[in-house]
Amino acid sequence: MPNPLLDISSLPQFNELAPDQVVPALSELIAEHRQKLEALLDDNSQPDFDTLVAPLEEMEHELSRVWSPVSHLQGVLESQEWREAYNAALPLLTKHGTELSQNSRLQRAYAAVARQLPGTASAARKSVVEQALRDFRLAGVDLPEADKARFKEIMQQLAATQAAFEHNIQDSQDAWSLIVANESELAGLSPQIVARAAGEARKRDRQGWLLTLDYPTYDAVMRHADDRGLRESVYHAWVTRASDQGSNPKWDNSANIETILALRHEAAKLVGFDNFAEYSLATKMAGSTTEVIDFLRELANRSRAAAESDVAELTEFAGISLKHWDYQYWLEQLKQKKHSISNEALRQYFPVETVIAGLFELAERLYGVKLERQENVTTWNDDVCYYSVQDEDSALIGGFYTDLFARSGKRSGAWIDECIVRKNLNGHATLPVGYLVCNFPPPDSDAGHQSLLSHEDVVTLFHEFGHMLHHLLTRIDYPSIAGINGVPWDAVELPSQFMENFAWNYDVLSRCSAHTKTGDVLPRELFDRLDDSRHVGAAMAMLRQIEFALFDFRLHAEYAPDKSGFALQVLDEVRDEIALIECPDYNRLPHSFSHIFAGGYAAGYYSYKWAEVLAADAFGAFEEAGIFDSETAMRFRSEILEVGGSRDIMQAYIAFRGRKPEIDALLRQSGIKSE
Repeated sequence: MPNPLLDISSLPQFNELAPDQVVPALSELIAEHRQKLEALLDDNSQPDFDTLVAPLEEMEHELSRVWSPVSHLQGVLESQEWREAYNAALPLLTKHGTELSQNSRLQRAYAAVARQLPGTASAARKSVVEQALRDFRLAGVDLPEADKARFKEIMQQLAATQAAFEHNIQDSQDAWSLIVANESELAGLSPQIVARAAGEARKRDRQGWLLTLDYPTYDAVMRHADDRGLRESVYHAWVTRASDQGSNPKWDNSANIETILALRHEAAKLVGFDNFAEYSLATKMAGSTTEVIDFLRELANRSRAAAESDVAELTEFAGISLKHWDYQYWLEQLKQKKHSISNEALRQYFPVETVIAGLFELAERLYGVKLERQENVTTWNDDVCYYSVQDEDSALIGGFYTDLFARSGKRSGAWIDECIVRKNLNGHATLPVGYLVCNFPPPDSDAGHQSLLSHEDVVTLFHEFGHMLHHLLTRIDYPSIAGINGVPWDAVELPSQFMENFAWNYDVLSRCSAHTKTGDVLPRELFDRLDDSRHVGAAMAMLRQIEFALFDFRLHAEYAPDKSGFALQVLDEVRDEIALIECPDYNRLPHSFSHIFAGGYAAGYYSYKWAEVLAADAFGAFEEAGIFDSETAMRFRSEILEVGGSRDIMQAYIAFRGRKPEIDALLRQSGIKSE
């Protein structure tokens, strides 16, 4: 019987996929690709783009289609079997990837293609070859054989350790719960959160109310629970996940952090960089470690006075010395006091289906695309939906899945990922498909079986949809530089953070709203109060993100093999420099910082702020021309969203905006007065 994972003729048939198919499918496909590659190199004495590069692009595309549902399912299902299959397959995939990038014959063939590419070759073709040659160098293609072997071993160890890091977070998070005996201790929480806690207790045959550590519950407690002791308990659980301060030593990520840092540093040194931060910048917009550090410190310095003012105001309002578990709670109280803004009142206007409908209407208005839900598409959970995307001429251009609600076993946070990347090679075309994943509160019976979103949730959805548009609207036919691929990591967040701005526009937000009881749209007066509250705590939030970014970058720029416990040491130094609210000694931010230890943001978390400058400045063009100005929107689409990694991103930005971005745009948007 054919392996369903190897059937890439259509969307993944999730009902037919099983963990025991993973290793056989990948083993078979990789062996087949090795044979094809050898034949290509043996039979191709004068390689050109069509005879060498296009077949390699085809093979990489095929492999990514087989791997994508595996990687996805292990992150969204509560399944030990899928996790084990994923972990068993990682070495195969990592070994194959390193073999390709260290293949000297293949590198020489690409160099030959580069030499004979005609001057009339498209920018996309040139970029595919240039980026491939860069990646050969970054993988140590020119190293002596012993160093090549060590680099390959490092990549395999890194993949396994980073996966273990992520799994420890998930396991420690899923294992934690807190029984609350008296409902009075839950004062301030919404009826939906209280009802969920009661339901969780019943499910586990417990009395009272049971709080879990999924993000919607954690966020609700931090923002709304009146009981300071409850907030501290939940905060403690959250910031000690997968650490030496947590509940179970088997999930402690301390050793994984040391291993990951050591392996990254060794890999960077092998291929000629002083540290991993320099290695990371080889594929980014920023030109040097000094440029990144200076950027972050300038942003911190220009935000500090406003942040100090925020802290002073919040401390005076609260009447206590603020701890980290007080910060969000008193911010919400201050917003309510100053602007009469209640998160729970706002939530009543944002049923998730209404928000999605308004978001899709915005996409149609800006870019001419039409999005329609498709029934009878196989998914991995009953809550998952699939949408097709058509261009202005009704031609199908792609599709995407949405998996929006928190559940046990599902990785926390929000993200998009590629299911299928756009491809058009030698007459064989494939349209892009993606996954859009969030962790919103599940539908609630008290809300008419709807999921009600906070405005912050709405902003998150707009953010991830911006990424999805970047993936779907690409017009690049080569998978390695289509959509998000090949885009410098510090520019990847531009389309997503740009989209967030529309969630702060009344004409947009009113179309995303309908009161759960009355159906009324968000009143202008309520929006104005929300908008007025936008900058409450904004400077503090700015410093918080800079703290994360500076910690990440310094950690990778200054690491040395003899620096045991270096992560916590750097964190203390960065907090002394940046933070305004003292952290408790037990706080273990690094141990659950999956963005940098398990995701793609190592020595790159600064990208959020870097791209936020681009996004704020780009949105300024819409503010100047009109929020729905079609000419501006289509220019953003053609110069930014469609080009993938086919051109220099700064050149693309200047083509859209007419100039380079300005840091003052972000400060203005954050309500921080420029000095």
